[in-house]
Amino acid sequence: MSTPAPEDRKDTMVGTAAGEPAPDAAAKRGPSIATREKRQGTLNPSGETPYLVVEDLTVKFPTADGVVSAVNGLSYSVPLGRTLAIVGESGSGKSVSSMAVMGLHDRKRTKITGSIRLGGDEIVGLPENELMKVRGDAVAMVFQDPQSSLHPLYTVGNQITEAYRVHHKVSKDVAKKRALEMLDLVGIPNPIRRFKQYPHEFSGGMRQRAMIAMGLVNDPKLVIADEPTTALDVTVQAQILDLLNNLQKEFGSAIVLITHDLGVVAEMADDVLVMYAGRCVEYGTAEDVLARPRMPYTWGLLESIPTVSAANERLQPIKGLPPSLLSLPSGCSFNPRCPYKERVKGERCTTELPELLPVDGAGAHTSRCHLHDKASIYEAEVAPRLG
Repeated sequence: MSTPAPEDRKDTMVGTAAGEPAPDAAAKRGPSIATREKRQGTLNPSGETPYLVVEDLTVKFPTADGVVSAVNGLSYSVPLGRTLAIVGESGSGKSVSSMAVMGLHDRKRTKITGSIRLGGDEIVGLPENELMKVRGDAVAMVFQDPQSSLHPLYTVGNQITEAYRVHHKVSKDVAKKRALEMLDLVGIPNPIRRFKQYPHEFSGGMRQRAMIAMGLVNDPKLVIADEPTTALDVTVQAQILDLLNNLQKEFGSAIVLITHDLGVVAEMADDVLVMYAGRCVEYGTAEDVLARPRMPYTWGLLESIPTVSAANERLQPIKGLPPSLLSLPSGCSFNPRCPYKERVKGERCTTELPELLPVDGAGAHTSRCHLHDKASIYEAEVAPRLG
């Protein structure tokens, strides 16, 4: 897949609404070289060569009530062999951003700007026929509800073979052999019998395994797992997570794991990106973000996790509700719910959007907050409550 030069690429905005002015030249070309150089140190916490690079991604949905700003200026990267967990409450933009990576948004109803590169190839603005070559081959997605993702009228085996034959000119027999290998690889017993069965004949855990088999049948270099264990019980959840870990070692894929379960994050992730109201509010290695968080929203997420030692204590939820993406608050989007905003001098929290900056003045751990003494507040007040 070749990457068109910036001056030749038609547009990075998909589905511009009628009557709106066309994006300017800068928007068409994506982030400037200066911007990329400035963010080089904070875009990639691991320092390894990334396979997926997302820069200044913005996704908006024009509606009758106004423009829904689902994702705003999002940047991150994922190297091969590493797992990035994207966490946050429902409506924070996790799935919307990942669907943009897959090219799954309706072009007529979505405006997308920024840059998404897979292995160095730009995919924002690619024609649909080119995107179809990328989906399932270079990048695959495992959805949270396999019952609705698998077609009820076709056998599981036929759906996996079809996914393979779309990207490989092989016979049905060759594709069937590959599908049986994948069913066996993901731990589905008696693959030959299961190959002929329909999705409703599988349990929830088995359907999720079948979805993973379908996603990995073409050996994609990037796998996006959107809440892959949400509808499963704890035992099956652990099995699915172990399966993803083992398959990552086998295929060397990069994984983007979308979840709200920080327990899953602690077990699976190498890097963590925390989203709120369509923006990244904290980003770094899992060790940095989970052990040394520097953003009040991340503190709230950690405090809302139930612990065995606090069995008789009430949970500490984040007060309030996420803002409407039709009308984001001025300044920091988290300020209406933040219990620490009074510690910031003046009205900066309500008037000025904080930048995503290194927490210690350098390094790849970044946070978006006006507080100057985040480390001392966390150590003195938040950490003791986490136990």
